[in-house]
Amino acid sequence: MTQHDGLDANNHPMDHFPVRKLEFCFENIEQKDPLWSRSSPDFSMFINALGVHVPHFERYLVKTLIETKSKIADEKLKQDMSAIIGQEAQHAKNFLNYNTWLAKRYPKIADLENTAHEYFTSHSKTDSIKRKIGYTAGYETFTFLAGLIILENYDHWMKDSDPVMKALWIWHQVEEIEHGAVAFDVYKALYGDNEWYRKWMVLAALIHIAGETTKCYIAMTVVEGYWRNPLRGIRKMGFCGYMLLRLLINALPVFKSNYHPRKHKLVAGKKGLIQIAWRRYERDGGNVLSINHNKMAEILKISVPRI
Repeated sequence: MTQHDGLDANNHPMDHFPVRKLEFCFENIEQKDPLWSRSSPDFSMFINALGVHVPHFERYLVKTLIETKSKIADEKLKQDMSAIIGQEAQHAKNFLNYNTWLAKRYPKIADLENTAHEYFTSHSKTDSIKRKIGYTAGYETFTFLAGLIILENYDHWMKDSDPVMKALWIWHQVEEIEHGAVAFDVYKALYGDNEWYRKWMVLAALIHIAGETTKCYIAMTVVEGYWRNPLRGIRKMGFCGYMLLRLLINALPVFKSNYHPRKHKLVAGKKGLIQIAWRRYERDGGNVLSINHNKMAEILKISVPRI
């Protein structure tokens, strides 16, 4: 173990993060239910909707950082770029498979996903290098923040949930936190004197994330029949709006001139122990492809399962 491997509360999770090659089996989801969190079914729907377009962004990120790597002189940053490329490639593979499973319940998801694919494929070909790096850093702001917020609220949103989906999202959010500074550092290394453009790309990314998530979320609420009672439909949409607003509020520090992801107040939040415990458990050979109550207790080394 290195001195800075993210496996101790005194070390930083963004130091020396690995690539983990994991493959989740979505056919094992309990009762084949896409509303997989009994703690918060609304959270299930929101995070499902958010995740539909994300693997296509992740492929955009991979292409962008591969293209940009030769322009970076700092060897440590180049190592981190290699690691984020590996992590995001694994994320994209698993979430594309999940989208295929999800579309069985929500047929419109296939069309919305195809639109996302076309958007990022086109922009990967036509965007300038500066725009690619800026947009990637902007997007990573929110995947990073989502990781922090979700783990911070594990008890409210994920404690009682399907073991496969719990495992998928803990893995994803831990790794989003681990590599949450890489795209930011690449942008600063190449265009550090242009702060206004970086901030504009944060807003552009949020607008796109909000639009894509809302379209998918609406499609899911229709299938679930929530709009048969308009008040219920509006209430469900309120949760989506609340979550997007929460992302925006937690992104406010990003607009400060001295901001760096490593220093965000949530990185060392009270749920940081989940990150540390999961990393240690996975590093020691624990199976993290399915996490039920007993497995979570084992990961956290507590005697009573977290139900």
